[in-house]
Amino acid sequence: MRSSLRKIAAGAHHPKYVFGHVSTAWSGTADRAQRSSKIRPHLPQEPNSFVGRERELGKLRGLVPATRLLTLTGPGGIGKTRLALRLLAAVAADFPDGTSLVELASLSHADMVVPRVAAAVGVTEEQGRPLIDTLADALRGRRMLLALDTCEHLIDAVAQLCQHLLATSPQLRVVATSREPLRVAGESVWPVPPLSVTPLPDTPPEAVRLFADRAQAALPGFTVTAQNARAITELCRAVDGIPLAIELAAARVPVLSVEQIRARLGDRFGLLTSGGRTAPGRQRTLRAAIDWSHDLLTGPEQVLLRRLAVFQGWSLEMAEEVCAGDGIRAADTLDLLAALVDKSLVVREPEALGQARYRLLDTIREYAEGKLAAAAEEPEFRRRHRDYVRAVLERNFRVGMAIVPGTWAERVDTFRRYDVDESNLWQAIAQCLADGDLAAGMLMCVSARAVWLARGEYRLGSKWLEDFLSAPGAAQVPQQVRGSALIGYAQLLLSSDPAAAEPLARSGLEAVRAAADDYWTTTALNVLSEIAVHTGRTDEAEAFATQAMSIARATGDQWGEGYSLGILAAVAGLRLQAEEARELANASIAIMRSLDHAWGAARAQLGLGDLAVIQGEHDDARERYTEALAILREVDARPEIARCLVGLARVAISLGEPGVARQHLTESIQLCRRTGNRIGVARGLEAFAGLAIVEGDTERAVTLAAAAAALREASGLPPLPAARAERYLAPARQLGDHLASRLWNRGRGLSAESAIELAIKPISSAPSLAQAASPDAMSPSTVPSSVVAPAVSGKGLLSIRELEIAVLVARGHSNKDIAAELYISPATVARHIANIMKKLGFHSRTQIAMWTTDH
Repeated sequence: MRSSLRKIAAGAHHPKYVFGHVSTAWSGTADRAQRSSKIRPHLPQEPNSFVGRERELGKLRGLVPATRLLTLTGPGGIGKTRLALRLLAAVAADFPDGTSLVELASLSHADMVVPRVAAAVGVTEEQGRPLIDTLADALRGRRMLLALDTCEHLIDAVAQLCQHLLATSPQLRVVATSREPLRVAGESVWPVPPLSVTPLPDTPPEAVRLFADRAQAALPGFTVTAQNARAITELCRAVDGIPLAIELAAARVPVLSVEQIRARLGDRFGLLTSGGRTAPGRQRTLRAAIDWSHDLLTGPEQVLLRRLAVFQGWSLEMAEEVCAGDGIRAADTLDLLAALVDKSLVVREPEALGQARYRLLDTIREYAEGKLAAAAEEPEFRRRHRDYVRAVLERNFRVGMAIVPGTWAERVDTFRRYDVDESNLWQAIAQCLADGDLAAGMLMCVSARAVWLARGEYRLGSKWLEDFLSAPGAAQVPQQVRGSALIGYAQLLLSSDPAAAEPLARSGLEAVRAAADDYWTTTALNVLSEIAVHTGRTDEAEAFATQAMSIARATGDQWGEGYSLGILAAVAGLRLQAEEARELANASIAIMRSLDHAWGAARAQLGLGDLAVIQGEHDDARERYTEALAILREVDARPEIARCLVGLARVAISLGEPGVARQHLTESIQLCRRTGNRIGVARGLEAFAGLAIVEGDTERAVTLAAAAAALREASGLPPLPAARAERYLAPARQLGDHLASRLWNRGRGLSAESAIELAIKPISSAPSLAQAASPDAMSPSTVPSSVVAPAVSGKGLLSIRELEIAVLVARGHSNKDIAAELYISPATVARHIANIMKKLGFHSRTQIAMWTTDH
């Protein structure tokens, strides 16, 4: 009896979530450590030492707590980003929910601001809801500092986002860097000043300190002496204390004396002053510094610098592939790049995928872009950049989707490569859209969509594909390309809007069939099968998946075959055909393992774990979940991680391990909160309610179940089934319906954040809600009667014993087996089953089983 009650308290397992396949995506990487709770690194590493700005930091630290939006303004090269980074690091301890810097420089579309910020803080889109609202809800209640870097080219979109987030998240603070204010109500604008050139008592000027630091890095042993101190001070004053200009000047120390640098810089200022007199003085000074530094480069160095402007970060291999030729030999690229690094025109960044990475400062990139255009090379090298990005994406797609042989480590690396070169991808796709190169843009989106799907970045991918598919001339794109884009678009819409996804998938299927593309025909059929699973049409789902499997087998597409088998396993699970579902899932796992594709195998393992829980095979379930979780963590599959953790928690509850269950549920619900997954939060709250029953905390169980029900309603999700609600209310009824109603009403009034905090508190620290509740505020009259005594159907309400027996019927137990487990006679079991059928209006055990899984 006690064991059965625990099984019921653990929560229902709908077969929809057994062998649940949402997309044909392959996804990628994360550290094996629990990255799910730390979605992404909060702050990038600073490339070198931070010098000066002590006074500014002191004042800014005082402003942050009192200012909702603080905007650091100034021209390029003044040091806005470095100051913002140092400020975030200085105040990080004051923000328990974290600090995060979001770089916007690589974005070219205002529509991408919200997806970029959401992706940076780990929030994914949810069904039928604007992403900005999901982001706002995820940040609501967080005490967090968000930095938005380089906003000027997207000023309106950033301003609207800040206004929305600040209005809905009272504890959120935002720091922005921009060449102009955002002009949002309540904004505090802080113009970043140049570094000081006037010395303080016993302290050299900041500008001189910076010059000395960078000169020592360029020429070990360099020191400020009585002989060169004056020249350094004059040099720093001549460039108005602008950090970038000082760093460029210091990079010349290995080849010129300070006096020579000062003299040459002075000449350059004279030339610039005779030009654009309306430009601000600091901008003219910075231009002079860059002109001077550029003129000191050799011819090949100048050529490479301007061509590097097409990148948003790169490796040596990328520079060799894209920039070589027409005056630069590929073999010389390394030495030329090293020279640009030495001269502080190129910044060396931390390694990624075993390769050194490089980037241009924004101001240098703008300067180099001008030189590229002046040399009439821009169209050619933008094209080369696009072709390189496309080739890498397509290769990664083929490796990741097991179209070509590869190891699991190689498949994971394709996802890492996306992380590293995401900004290059966006730039290349935007260039295709701007140039009207629709076929190339569609192909890049199709290749990248697997990562978008795995990350839950549905809005990001669907927006690009929508733009390409709706652009003038899209109908003239070759059928195979346009068809694959339609299918990819359908995949991105599947989880949020299967009704809208279906016509896209059907149109895509028609196009790729006409083009005789078997791979994409298989993919389209699998997508249509998944749509049918999501909409409850099991016969159609089976027909589509069977067709897909047949084509995949005939063409040697093992990934497509394994995926089709997984969908067929889901169909069998929906039909309560447990043995058939297990056989199909194991066949899918065998194929995925033969491909060395651990991700595909892990998803099927997760389905087998869910099935084992339904069957009461807890040891097998734990083994399946544990094996899957290791892989899910490796690829950072956040929704599946959360689902797997809930499964492990339910197993732990059934095995009498509430402490282990609490640990798993806490990680799961916190992950769902961080990613804006409201349905995951609702399910997590309900799972915590089941745990509270096992822990003997009836009040908390009812309150959390009510909070879950309210969140479902607010999110437009299916309501909490009455039978499940009664599981949490029934124990409280022993204290009286009045108290049960008060607790339910209190839970419905909790915010999601408050409910989560209540759920994760250890049982000993949770207050008695019955004592804390106000009778006036929680009157039974304010609670619908269906909550006080939920009606499962018009035929009546099942008792706790009848619920137990219904669950065992769903597991395929005979009357004799049920009697043995519950220590009652088979005749008593038969009477209970007859009562269940009478109350629910059923005529067979299969109907009882189907009703149990639905409720």
